[in-house]
Amino acid sequence: MKTIRNLPLKVLCVFSAGLLGAIATPLYGADNADDTTGNATAEHAATDDGTTNSPAPDHHAMNGMAMNDEAMDAMDAAAPATQDDTAAHEHHHMMGSGTIKTTVDYTVPSVTLVREDGKQVSLTDELNDGRPVLLTFIYTTCTTVCPMVSQTFQEFQEKLGSERDKVHLVSISIDPEEDTPERLKAYAARFNAGPEWQLYTGTVEASIAAQQAFNVYRGDKMNHTAAVFFRAAPGRQWLRIDGLASPAELLDAYRQVITAQ
Repeated sequence: MKTIRNLPLKVLCVFSAGLLGAIATPLYGADNADDTTGNATAEHAATDDGTTNSPAPDHHAMNGMAMNDEAMDAMDAAAPATQDDTAAHEHHHMMGSGTIKTTVDYTVPSVTLVREDGKQVSLTDELNDGRPVLLTFIYTTCTTVCPMVSQTFQEFQEKLGSERDKVHLVSISIDPEEDTPERLKAYAARFNAGPEWQLYTGTVEASIAAQQAFNVYRGDKMNHTAAVFFRAAPGRQWLRIDGLASPAELLDAYRQVITAQ
């Protein structure tokens, strides 16, 4: 104790910071991730068939996935975050990861959206074109989860190989005021989206209606949850995957959905 008291103040500060860092490090390690996830607030209501949707990981939860050049480009192209946004991102990054699967009945709303090619289309018609559907919600200025989800879509379509033209990949913007068709087209190009992968925008009201129909509306894009939805054919139930699924996990889920139809 005498030695510590005789140290200069500057040295004591460095020593204290290092000691606190060593103590704090285990709090955010892998052992704590499950506890954080388990404390997430349940946000999904019970469905008509008695199925209860499980709580989804926060939109900005990270799961250690490596980001490719396209994902990094999307992050660089996004609007700079404010100080408040940065603090929110840092908080969200501490959330746990993992995926939760549920089977749910959803009614697709009769709304008109605008595709990245500028054409106005019916969401119902787009989802009921006869192909299996893989659907998610994104926005192009997102700097964390959305580029990762889009990278996963890119790798998923690559894994499909010759089957890719048999599947309809759908990304709906939750920020339609910013996400014009031109911006969606540029975003799609970053992730080498093929003709089977289409992106949609529209009015704020139409976007909210689509989000509410799939129980992902959170009132603010910063609170958006990461979720992917599979359906084998019109009239079938949807397989919902909450969390950041890997391309391999999406491919396995796709195979299960197709096999079960």
